Amino acid sequence: MTLSRRQFALNAGLGAAGLAGSPAFAQFRVEITGVGATQLPLAITRFRDEDRSGVALSAIVRADLERSGLFRVVDSAGALDERSQPAWPDWRGRGADSLLAGSATKLADGRFDVRFKLWDVVKAEERTSQSLVVAAADLRLAAHRIADLVQEALTGERGVYATRIAYVTRAANRYTLRITDADGEGGQVALASPQPIISPAWSPDGRQLAYVSFHSGKAVVMVQNVSTGEYRAVASFKGSNSAPAWSPDGRRLAVTLSRDGLAQLYLIDLQGDSLRRLTQSSAIDTEATFAPDGQSLYFVSDRGGGPQVYRMPLGGVMNGGGPATSAERVTFNGAYNISPAVSPDGRTLAYVTRGSGYRVMVMPLDGSAPPLAVSDTNDDESPSFAPNGRLLIYATRSQGRDVLMTTTLDGRIRTRLLSSGVDVREPAWGPFGR
Repeated sequence: MTLSRRQFALNAGLGAAGLAGSPAFAQFRVEITGVGATQLPLAITRFRDEDRSGVALSAIVRADLERSGLFRVVDSAGALDERSQPAWPDWRGRGADSLLAGSATKLADGRFDVRFKLWDVVKAEERTSQSLVVAAADLRLAAHRIADLVQEALTGERGVYATRIAYVTRAANRYTLRITDADGEGGQVALASPQPIISPAWSPDGRQLAYVSFHSGKAVVMVQNVSTGEYRAVASFKGSNSAPAWSPDGRRLAVTLSRDGLAQLYLIDLQGDSLRRLTQSSAIDTEATFAPDGQSLYFVSDRGGGPQVYRMPLGGVMNGGGPATSAERVTFNGAYNISPAVSPDGRTLAYVTRGSGYRVMVMPLDGSAPPLAVSDTNDDESPSFAPNGRLLIYATRSQGRDVLMTTTLDGRIRTRLLSSGVDVREPAWGPFGR
């Protein structure tokens, strides 16, 4: 039983014991599998003097762009930087439509001037260029920002590589909530505890994390400032307090509470006041997530006999008006569907289904296509959309380890964030705005 299914068991009153153990710290590398349907051929040369910076800038940019499924990196051998004049026939002969080169120059104050230029090989002209002056500690972030700028220049779509993810590890009975780059590298420890930490959720502005902590001996919903580390209890009622989800305006949380008996959904402000009950059922209602417009709530309920995803219009409840209206069932394929996540544009639902195993599924909410399995593993949990809606991150078990994966929404490009002997669970992808 993995963490999100432990969460459902917790809400059913069965406890949350037995989380998988792990060594102390995650160090990732990226393994990409699959072939996209249509990919833009791009050459990325090694940045001049990147070896002296201690960070493989070009390799980070390449891994980011390959992970998107939008690009195919072609033969990139050659010594170029942003000042070079490319030999266009040579690069066309390699099949490149675009070419990226750059440099990393250490300044007198210890910072680095990271420059890049992107060319259109077909038109033999510059597409975009930029200089980023950063501290040595921010070189990885600079590489991610370059990948974002390249993707936007070539596709018109904003990249997500400079965003962050949160996830949980356990080592020697110590649980750690970590915040890292979107590729799982770098980052910081947000919280370490001898008690479990589950269900991290980012605020819409990326400045706070909500999560469930067992530090007091029972499940309590906490909110923590990412920059300062300050945290406070928001829901600490009798019974279980779990599964926080931020409202799109960042002012409230939907939480699952068993204070009145069975687990039900409630709305609460960030001070822990103004508690409002959202569901009135004789079933377990849990794992809420808001639609991006804040007008409806998706959640899991076993009111039909087994856990399924439901949608509930909120009516005027978000503005202090009348109660939420009745819920409608959304998932029908399979007898056990949990862990809903809604894409940033509100058009796509991701969730976990149980068949021969547990797999991440994606379905259009307008019913225009049947659900699609996007993973090739059997112990998946906790899907979370990237802020541009193009990728999903989720946790699974592979080769005897708990790992993080990303996938495109068609399942064609899957990336395993390989860790050095560490088990990682409960991923949550942060918003834009870092």
